[in-house]
Amino acid sequence: MFNNRSTALIAILAVAVLGSVVAVTTNAARTTDYGFYDPIVDVHTMIEHLYVTEPIDEDIQLGAIQGMLEELGDPYTTFIPAELERDFNKDMKGQYVGIGAEVILKDGWLTIASPMDDSPAWKAGVMAEDKVIKIDGVSTEGYSINDSIDKLLGEPNTPVTITVERNAVEQDITIIRDHIKVQAVKGFMRSEGGEGPWRYLIDDSNNIAYIRLTQFIPGCAADLKAAIDTATQNAGGELGALVLDLRYNPGGLLDEAVKIADLFLEEGVIVSTKGRAHDDHSESAHKTGTLPDFPMVTLINSNSASASEILSGALSDHNRSIIIGTRSFGKGSVQTVRPLESGAGTLKMTEQYYYLPSGRLLHRRDDSTIWGVDPTPGYYLSMTDQQRAAMLTARRNNEVIHKTDAPELINTDEIIAALDDVQLTAAMSVLENRINTGKFEPVGIESNQPDDAAYEELVALRLQEERILRQLERINKRVTAIETVVENNEDPLDLWDDEREVAGGSLIVKDAEGNLVTTLEITGPNLERWLIDADVKVIDPKSDPKQEPASSDQ
Repeated sequence: MFNNRSTALIAILAVAVLGSVVAVTTNAARTTDYGFYDPIVDVHTMIEHLYVTEPIDEDIQLGAIQGMLEELGDPYTTFIPAELERDFNKDMKGQYVGIGAEVILKDGWLTIASPMDDSPAWKAGVMAEDKVIKIDGVSTEGYSINDSIDKLLGEPNTPVTITVERNAVEQDITIIRDHIKVQAVKGFMRSEGGEGPWRYLIDDSNNIAYIRLTQFIPGCAADLKAAIDTATQNAGGELGALVLDLRYNPGGLLDEAVKIADLFLEEGVIVSTKGRAHDDHSESAHKTGTLPDFPMVTLINSNSASASEILSGALSDHNRSIIIGTRSFGKGSVQTVRPLESGAGTLKMTEQYYYLPSGRLLHRRDDSTIWGVDPTPGYYLSMTDQQRAAMLTARRNNEVIHKTDAPELINTDEIIAALDDVQLTAAMSVLENRINTGKFEPVGIESNQPDDAAYEELVALRLQEERILRQLERINKRVTAIETVVENNEDPLDLWDDEREVAGGSLIVKDAEGNLVTTLEITGPNLERWLIDADVKVIDPKSDPKQEPASSDQ
């Protein structure tokens, strides 16, 4: 008989493994086969009654769930305990209840990076660079970002008072919390000297718009359409061209990516999904609601992932947009979020893969040679670390709501210089040439080859390999030094004489009673390396391998 705790563990583990998706399993018998859980319950029962100290059931339960998921080898399949679901839902939905301000740690103090557009913090007079020294009278010194955010979040229509230090003067500001929607659609800089809304028309003479999408959250497709409408209106009713920036966009909701792709495409497949427990499915574009066919460049980099890759890949495969930048991340797996019936948390599980209209699998695996989305041939353009840092610094400065009388840049050349972004500069050159000549050409981009994307990955991996080798060299020097003061010369990790050739031989596995379990052919020279981390040890390194090890009664 199982006790109540063991029965509860079975139920929770069953839900964790099956994800509450009995309806989609292809093997219904597995849902009722509780033999799988017998050893798990046995171990839990022994720990509960015999372990040297009192175990914490919640920790064991969480460890069991996480252990199952780790065996899948999929970093995107994760379990979110109930106490962390609020933060998870905030990230997924792009909405939360708080004051509406981006915060950082500066000199050990919580500091306002920028209030958000039309947020409670903005309305209350919070400004960029305000040092928050107290929250509801409690000092923030030593607080982490998460500690401070927990204090600022709360229920709608509840007050929170922050004490800020501005120009060496302290003042209390009371803010009424409200629902905050993360702004995913942004322009190149704010209007009215940093105080007004986003500016989208980056080149008035050619009517070129710039729009950056930071993530795919609910409503972002409608917000992006509104931004294009604003830019079109500012262009006098006809947009000359568009730069869509998807760099550093980690993805988000599939349906929003499909809606955005549908804005630019009249017909054809946008993306397909395939998975073991699901029917193959594809999303297609519709002519209704399609935007005018203005020239378009999409910027991507190695941090453009998931929904970003679906959108850029569809635009590329249908020749709707030139793609400038570097190969995207390669996160082409579909995670379904399923709450556990027990209420213990939520399982985010990979159930399908994404495929582009061309049939290319987006997902990058360890053995992948092709993945993600590549720049249009001839338009590969990477950035150095220094160039990336300069671009991100300029971007951050232009995002801040200043509430100052900073001069507003009007001249396109001055704007491009202020943004300090070589990829955007190239995109502007390409579009200006397209408007003037009617042809897309990689103007302003050094000549490159289609395999340059793979070459960049190879260089990064070689650099990583070199760093590991240097670390190994340091370790070997320490090993050599320590060996000089250790009398025992035996290598604890040397399972056999390195001069022995084992490739082509065999590995015999026997059970505890000496019965043959299996015989394995050794097909390469690396067996010893892998056995070092296995649950094995040498019985007698000097014994003849052809002889059976001597038995002993103990």
